[in-house]
Amino acid sequence: MGKVAALARHGAGVVAGGMILLTGGAGFIGSNLHAALVARGREVVVVDRLRDQGKWRNLGKHPPAQMVRPEELPEFLGTHPPLELVFHLGAISATTATDGDLVWASNAELSMQLWHWCAARDVRFVYASSAATYGDGNAGFDDDIADLGRLRPLNLYGWSKHAFDLHVARAVAAGERRPKQWAGLKFFNVYGPNEYHKGGMVSVVKVKHDELRAGLAPRLFKSDRADVADGAQRRDFIYVDDVVDVLLWLLDTQSVNGLFNLGTGVARSYLDLAHAVCDAAGAPRRVEFVDMPAALHGQYQSFTEARMERLRAAGYPGQFTPLEEGVRRYVQDFLAAADPYR
Repeated sequence: MGKVAALARHGAGVVAGGMILLTGGAGFIGSNLHAALVARGREVVVVDRLRDQGKWRNLGKHPPAQMVRPEELPEFLGTHPPLELVFHLGAISATTATDGDLVWASNAELSMQLWHWCAARDVRFVYASSAATYGDGNAGFDDDIADLGRLRPLNLYGWSKHAFDLHVARAVAAGERRPKQWAGLKFFNVYGPNEYHKGGMVSVVKVKHDELRAGLAPRLFKSDRADVADGAQRRDFIYVDDVVDVLLWLLDTQSVNGLFNLGTGVARSYLDLAHAVCDAAGAPRRVEFVDMPAALHGQYQSFTEARMERLRAAGYPGQFTPLEEGVRRYVQDFLAAADPYR
């Protein structure tokens, strides 16, 4: 989203409520959520920058009721708009980001400002954290907010998300005033439509499909660990529709508060993913292994798997899309279509 100086497939027939503020609403997950909210008849104010990367196409089929640039957000909030809920998804999400001041301002400081603004006005607040907060995974993937201090993120992005999780944990433990509802979601590896503006940060599914379309074998990084075979690196891949379903469930279930993992709970190998892309595209299964870039050595997560018990205990009833089915939908319904946008 950038620095701010001071501060309908999901539920046809749902009765519309108050105004919703959606930061990062022109981005990948944000635009998918926006489509679902518009399908519900909700009034949504999108906070984002469109720039010249074609991000406007993410909102092309469902233009927002109002668009606010990040630098205009303090003035917008200063009018005390009658917001029901803030979905805070905007962030600098590149795991390769190196500008610490910019990442802190965008990912931590702005989040803190929005948290306190919502707390002061009894506005509900749902925000995006990240599985990058878990670092190399040696400390496990338990989303208990009282036990965050053991985590050691591997990169600046993960650290900035972890910093805000800790800010929330301290506020809750101290009994400080908090938003009417608050929930943080540690997104694992999300893939699906409307990620095309993300450049080098697009999902592996999109990258492998692009390689196939170019006549190449899907390429996977060789492992940088002696105990992990090439292609056996495993991640918890989750289809974006499942992420949106959880966000909408939180909108509908304002009694739920807490920090929760959001993956499928099942880690799958990159080789499984590459084969799923080949199958969905009707191509032979073939993979080429290439050296991992030096910049990723020591910062690459070879295993992630969300523990989902706490979200289930909170009452979430939905089922998560298996990898092969999610990849099939993404490839056949979007990537292979003349219009790949939702």
